[in-house]
Amino acid sequence: MDYTLAVENAPETIKGGTGVLLLHPSIGETDRIDTDFFKTDTDHFLVVSTRTTAREVEQKLEHYDVDEDSAVILDTLSVERGYSRRGTDDVHYVSAPDDLDGIVAKVEEFLTSHDGKVRLSVDSLTEMIYYADEDGVVDATAELLALLAEHDAVGLFHLSKEVHDEATLDRFREQFDGVIDLNDDGSVETEF
Repeated sequence: MDYTLAVENAPETIKGGTGVLLLHPSIGETDRIDTDFFKTDTDHFLVVSTRTTAREVEQKLEHYDVDEDSAVILDTLSVERGYSRRGTDDVHYVSAPDDLDGIVAKVEEFLTSHDGKVRLSVDSLTEMIYYADEDGVVDATAELLALLAEHDAVGLFHLSKEVHDEATLDRFREQFDGVIDLNDDGSVETEF
């Protein structure tokens, strides 16, 4: 199954099972790329949010006019920050961004229970590394990419290029079929 990829300087479509790494500046405007990724050619999508709460993700989707009926959110922050939250059909929680097993299990649950064209966004690997550790996140990323392949889904994984050294960026880069490199000025370079 092919998926439309609405990103400048990138291929028009990507195959199911493709993981895309989004390298961005620390304060880079990733929302445009993220929401364009969801808006196009998508039946269902899951946002794994390690940077913002579910409420903030919902506000972003609304602001960018993304179909929220297609959205499921995995909030990894609210519990750790002490907010009492109850899961719904569309919002799930794990205890913290370092609960890598919990994140992988929830992604697998989502992919298993949704048909059609399914997308995943992990925002962000940088936060997961901050809370857990690099080796654990490399392994969890490999598991998530294997799940995408198994379920013919596609994913966009955020990683800040200013926070990590080149060796770390390369470790992640080599796991992905495609890389989108967002520059400070908003321009995009890609490698597929």
